[in-house]
Amino acid sequence: MSNAKVITASLDNAVADAIRASISTPEFSVFDDSRYTVFPGFCDVHVHFREPGFSYKETMVTGSRASARGGYTAVCTMPNLKPVPDSVEHLNEQLKLIEEGACIHVYPYGAITVGEQGEVLADLEGMAPNVIGFSDDGKGVQSDDMMRQAMLRAKALGKMIVAHCEVNDLLRGGYIHDGEYAKEHGHRGICSESEWVQIARDLELVKETGCKYHVCHISTKESVEIIRKAKAEGVDVTCETGPHYLVMDDSFLKEEGRFKMNPPLRSAEDREALIQGIIDGTIDCIATDHAPHSAEEKAKGLEKSAFGVVGIETAFPICYTYLVKSGIITLEKLIDLLVKNPRERFGIPCGNDFTVWDLEALDVVDPADFLSLGKATPFEGWQIQGKCVATVCDGKVVYKA
Repeated sequence: MSNAKVITASLDNAVADAIRASISTPEFSVFDDSRYTVFPGFCDVHVHFREPGFSYKETMVTGSRASARGGYTAVCTMPNLKPVPDSVEHLNEQLKLIEEGACIHVYPYGAITVGEQGEVLADLEGMAPNVIGFSDDGKGVQSDDMMRQAMLRAKALGKMIVAHCEVNDLLRGGYIHDGEYAKEHGHRGICSESEWVQIARDLELVKETGCKYHVCHISTKESVEIIRKAKAEGVDVTCETGPHYLVMDDSFLKEEGRFKMNPPLRSAEDREALIQGIIDGTIDCIATDHAPHSAEEKAKGLEKSAFGVVGIETAFPICYTYLVKSGIITLEKLIDLLVKNPRERFGIPCGNDFTVWDLEALDVVDPADFLSLGKATPFEGWQIQGKCVATVCDGKVVYKA
């Protein structure tokens, strides 16, 4: 992966051909001028491609093409599908779709529990050879003993537990952050405790079991501090957050479904803690939680719309524009968060995967241009800098502007 090194390269109009020709050499080829920048293929450890079961939201074909347009050559797909991949039989349905439709590397998660219901462990042994890890994403595992059993089984199998942390009893019907916007506009809020209390519980179980553990989409300042402390104690934990949590907070909310995701946009104080977390290394990865829904499902306002927004086509330009160009982090740090750290933690090779960007290109986020079937983005209308010119996966051009 060349340590996720950023290489500025000059490419003529035949960008894809030049990149393909360079793959046979042990190093990236460096060309004569510096219009384009070549990165190793990005890696997103948290996406929803909705197949099998919900192809009207997204398909393996559309999700992987959208990923390639965003510069991604590897993604890990969450198991809230129909059927849930909780057995070899159910997993095989998804594996067949991946084989037939994906233009990039797609690594599925297996569910922790049968049907993601939290009551009976899924067939972890049977699925282990063909999954990247185990998760009940979309739901927190409520039972301490069930999570303990899952961690012990995952450790024995050499797999990671990847946890959506949420205490159901603390949700109280909420659907946005329990902050100023919720109070001012009469909305039911989701308290921060619903996230960090379960993270704290899980980390105690990790200490007990020795399981490798990764926390999905953290959003609160308490979560950052709890994970920071656990890392200092030598606990085998990593975590991710999403671009929207780093550049938005609940003051950005509007009465539209495209601002509704789980966890929700939280306070400015939480956002600042997340930024500090990526700066000091507490947060290891930026993952999009790309979660497409139909237009109808996202047209019902904050209260009634489905949870989830799309983000895989905008992740790099949003982060580059509002984190790198603003001086919050370096470009090299961003590539660590998008490439080096997720690939190393999850054991995902980079191989001959590249993505080529024009970092001077200016644009405006327009969901009508998305390759994803999902169009609900909180970044609609935002000014961005950076355009993907081409993406190469396994020597094949999978996207070209």
